[in-house]
Amino acid sequence: MCTAATYITDDFYFGRTLDYEFSYVDEVTITPRNYVFNFRKAGTMKSHYAIIGVAYVLDNYPLYYEGVNEKGLCIAGLNFPGNAVYRDEIPDMYNIAQFEFIPWVLGQCSEINEVKELLPKTNLTKMQFKDHLPAAQLHWLISDRNGSVTAEPGEDGIKVYDNPVGILTNNPPFNEQMVYLNNFMSLSVKPPLNNFSSKLDLHPYCRGMGAIGLPGDLSSPSRFVRAAFTKMNSVCNGSEAESVGQFFHILGSVSQQRGCCETECGEYEYTIYTSCCNADKGIYYYTTYYNHQISAINLHHENLDSSGLVRYSLIDKEQILMQN
Repeated sequence: MCTAATYITDDFYFGRTLDYEFSYVDEVTITPRNYVFNFRKAGTMKSHYAIIGVAYVLDNYPLYYEGVNEKGLCIAGLNFPGNAVYRDEIPDMYNIAQFEFIPWVLGQCSEINEVKELLPKTNLTKMQFKDHLPAAQLHWLISDRNGSVTAEPGEDGIKVYDNPVGILTNNPPFNEQMVYLNNFMSLSVKPPLNNFSSKLDLHPYCRGMGAIGLPGDLSSPSRFVRAAFTKMNSVCNGSEAESVGQFFHILGSVSQQRGCCETECGEYEYTIYTSCCNADKGIYYYTTYYNHQISAINLHHENLDSSGLVRYSLIDKEQILMQN
């Protein structure tokens, strides 16, 4: 499973954890403006906004897990098993395969209001990229610095929810996760007051007791609450280094350690990589499970008017600085 988040200091940041039991050949992939997207049923997009994000590139096609375009619009797909519904083709709509959704949105939309206009005209179909690659059941966090929405494909089309938290995990559907937050209104970053009984002399005996009850397990609803609490109460200055570091600490609150979440096939889910993109500047930062050093790739250091994909393998070996 996964967690996606937004964060604003002086700049706008967007990122996610990718949690799974195995990895494809994940690469930071830049799609320049003149790479041609041949959509299966929606024609050709010969020029578009440049995109950066992590993708599995197959047959020279970027299967993006998440991406940010040069205008600062961001999107991340997260597992939504049992709830995502992809439909047959519908006349007079844009029929887009699930694997085409991220470039379809980021290629032509510059901000969140344009996304809200596009999605009602878009029909997500069952079409697979390859016979051996079934369409992943996903929902998406789509954001810019002015707001976020959650897009969930259902029987009646794509449901679009305003997302005031700027956080998304997996199941249950987003509206139910927002209701679940009401169970944690009493949490606080401050020391708790004695509301138990005026007849008892109760008092805090250590710091942090205001957050007793914050769920610590790895389930999707618990990660949603924990990430929301951490983000909404986060404090840092607006410098790039501190903002990026703080963003990784926010997502660190929901990272998964190998061995703590066993899957049905006997494997263990873990946080394969964590990303943070400065969407205003186009700088994509990441860490991996085996490399805690933050690595960075700048979208604008590439020739964005070219037509070929630019690909960077994830650095996945621990980088340790010996100080003596």
